[in-house]
Amino acid sequence: MSESNITFSEAEALHFHAKGRPGKIEIVASKPMATQRDLSLAYSPGVAVPVRAIAANPACAYDYTAKGNLVAVISNGTAILGLGNLGALASKPVMEGKAVLFKRFADVDSIDLELATEDVDAFVNAVALLEPSFGGINLEDIAAPSCFIIEQALRERMNIPVFHDDQHGTAIITAAGIINACLLTGRALKDVKVVVNGAGAAAIACTELIKAMGVRHDHVIMCDRQGVIYQGREGGMDQWKSAHAIATDARTLKEALAGADIFLGLSAAGALKPDMVTDMAAQPIIFAMANPDPEILPTEAKAARPDAIVATGRSDYPNQVNNVLGFPFIFRGALDVRATTINDEMKIAAAHAIAELARQQVPEEVAAAYGGKAQSFGPDYIIPAPFDPRLMEMVPTAVAQAAMDSGVAQKGIEDMAAYRMALRARMNPTTSVLTLAYEAARANPRRVIFAEGEEEVVLRAAVAFREGGYGIPVLVGRDDVHDRLRAMGVADPESYEVHNSRNSPLVPRMIDHLYARLQRRGYLAREVERMVKQDRNTFAAALLALGEGDALISGVTRPYAQTYSQLRRVIDAAGAVTPFGMHVLVGQSHTVFMADTTVTERPTATQLADIAEHAAAVARRMGHEPRVAFLSYSNFGNPEGKWLDNVRDAVTLLDQRQTDFEYEGEMSPDVALNPAMADKYPFIRLSGPANILVMPGLQSANLSAKLLRELGGDSVIGPILVGMDQPVQIAPMSATASDLVTLAVLSAGGIAR
Repeated sequence: MSESNITFSEAEALHFHAKGRPGKIEIVASKPMATQRDLSLAYSPGVAVPVRAIAANPACAYDYTAKGNLVAVISNGTAILGLGNLGALASKPVMEGKAVLFKRFADVDSIDLELATEDVDAFVNAVALLEPSFGGINLEDIAAPSCFIIEQALRERMNIPVFHDDQHGTAIITAAGIINACLLTGRALKDVKVVVNGAGAAAIACTELIKAMGVRHDHVIMCDRQGVIYQGREGGMDQWKSAHAIATDARTLKEALAGADIFLGLSAAGALKPDMVTDMAAQPIIFAMANPDPEILPTEAKAARPDAIVATGRSDYPNQVNNVLGFPFIFRGALDVRATTINDEMKIAAAHAIAELARQQVPEEVAAAYGGKAQSFGPDYIIPAPFDPRLMEMVPTAVAQAAMDSGVAQKGIEDMAAYRMALRARMNPTTSVLTLAYEAARANPRRVIFAEGEEEVVLRAAVAFREGGYGIPVLVGRDDVHDRLRAMGVADPESYEVHNSRNSPLVPRMIDHLYARLQRRGYLAREVERMVKQDRNTFAAALLALGEGDALISGVTRPYAQTYSQLRRVIDAAGAVTPFGMHVLVGQSHTVFMADTTVTERPTATQLADIAEHAAAVARRMGHEPRVAFLSYSNFGNPEGKWLDNVRDAVTLLDQRQTDFEYEGEMSPDVALNPAMADKYPFIRLSGPANILVMPGLQSANLSAKLLRELGGDSVIGPILVGMDQPVQIAPMSATASDLVTLAVLSAGGIAR
C-alpha cells in the first residue's frame, strides 16, 4: 500500500537501476581489510576463534556475526506488485528495493533471495534451511493462498521472526488508522460493524488483526468477487475464507454495507460506489486501499458523505496507508530483543504506537512535507507521515517491549530510555529531511530555471523534476530544445517552457535591469546587451531577477568560479554576508557540513564567523544540532604558525556574538571528529564530534571536498551555495540528473539558502 502519484519515464527508471554498479545494493566490509593482519583476523586463522565460540554457544552468533541485524527478503515472484506472476528473476528489482528500505529507514541490513519455485514444500524447505544465516525473514510478493501456507509452515519450523509484509504490514498500518478513526468518531472496537471487500492475503490479515484487537467475529462481513462470504456458501471457498464466514442475509457488497461503520477495501478500483457510501452509518470510516487506484476516490466519498473519514494507499491524498511506516521498525524491535517470532502482541503494539504518533504534535520537518502547513490529529491526519523521524523511536520500542512481555524475546532491554536514544542515534536525520524536502516540493511546486537546457543531463533532470511533481522546469536554450526532448522519448516536448535569448520578448527588460546595475561598474550598454543575448547564465539569472522563476540551477558546462561570477553580476548577496559554498557529506548515521568550499580564497575572521553562523542554520534545517569546528593544522597553538589569527579571531567574534550553537577552534580534523583525540583536550567546548567543519581557506576546503567525493564512502550533496539574495545553486560539472534534481528541490524548498 505504498503507491503514489509520482511519475517518471521508463528510460529514467532503467537508467537509475543500471547506472554505475547495476542494481541497488552492495556488500561493504564493516571491519578494516587493509593489511595482512586484518585479513588474518577476518579469515584464517583468526576466524577460528569465533567459530569455536559459536559452536560452544550458538547465541554467540549474535555477538560475532551480522546475523542479529540481517534480514532476508524472499520471494518467488508469483505476485509482483500489481504486475502478477512474472517469475522469481523479475522480482529481484523489487526485493532489492525492499532491502534498501530496510537499511534506509531502520538500519537493518538485508539481502534479497529469489527462489525459482512455485512448489510450496520446496519453497518452505529452502527458506527453513537458511535459519543459521539470518535474524529474520521477510516474505514478499507471494500469491495467495500459497503465502498463507508458506508463512505458517515457516513460523512453525523456524526460531526467528517470519513476516509476510504484504499481509501483516498492511494490516498493522490499517489497524493504526482504525484505532484513530474510531477515537475521533467515538466508537469502540467491540461495537463497530466492518465490511471487508477482498479476500486475498492483505484482506485476510487485516481482518484477523482487527479481530485480535477486539472487533467481534460476527460484526465483520467479508466479500470476494462472488459476493458475501457467508456460512453455507459453497462456490469459491477455501479454508482461509471459511474462517471468516458468518451467518448473514446479505449477499452483495451493497447489502453488506447498509449501516456499516467501516469499509476496508483491498480489492479493485471503483468497487465502492457513492450510493453504497450513502447507506453506511454516520461518520463512516472508509479505507479504500486498492493499488494503484482505490475502490473510491476520497473526493467521491466525501461528496457522497461529507462526514466520512477516508484513507487510501496513495500519497496524493490524506491518510496514506504505507507499509514503510511499519515493517522496517517492526523488524528493528524484533531483532534488538532477538525475538523468535513476530506475534499478534507485537503487531498490535506496533499499531498502537503508530496511532499514538499521529496524535502527537507534528514536528516542523514533517509539517514542511505538507507545504509548511502544520498537520494535526483529525479526520485528514489519522496516520502519521511515512517519513516522520519519530517512527524509529516509537515503533521499535513498542515492538521490543511487547516481545519481552509476551515471552518471545531472547534478550531483554533493561533501560528503555537508553534504547530509544540509541535508536535515534542509528539514523541520520538528514535522510528524513531530504525525503521530506521532496514531499514539500510536491506540496508546493515551484518554477525552477535550468540555465543549461541544451545539455542532456540537464534535460533529464528537468524531465524528472516535472514528472516527479516537484515543480515546473523553465529551460534556457536554443530552438532545438524541444527536438532534443523528443529524441529522448519525451511524449509531449512542446509542453516544456523554453526561453531563447535570441528571440525572447523579455530581453529588453533584462537589458534595462542589468544595465542599471552595472553602468557604474564600467559596463557599457552594448556589453550588457551582448551578455544577455549570448551568455545563458546571465540570461537565466535575469529571468530569475524578473520573477520568471523561483530558483535557478546551473554549473554543468563551466567551472564553478566562472558560473558564480556570471550569476553575481545579476544576483546580489543576501545582506552583508559573503556567499559561500558548502558540501554536505551524508552517511547512514551521520552528516558533516564543510564550508567554504567554493567562493572565498582566504576568508577573514568576520567571514569565517559568518560562515559558521549560516552553516549552523542550514544544519538545523536538515535536522542537526550544530557543533562547529574551525579547522587548522594547529591544535590550540601547537604548532604555532602565521595563518592562525583569522581562525582564532573568528572564535573570539562568536564569543562576542553570543551564538546559540556549539563551536570550537582552532583544531585539526582528527581532534574535531575523533572522540579519542578530543579527549586529549579536556577543555574542548564541543559535546560530541563536530558536524560543521569551517575550513581556513578555499584551497584546503575545495581539495578536501573533492577528495572525499571521489574517495569517501558517504554520499555528497552540493556544493550548496549559501548566502545569495535569491535561490541560486551551482552544480559541479560532474553532476548527474539526480544531483541536479536534489539541488533544485533543496533550493526551491528553502533548505539551501
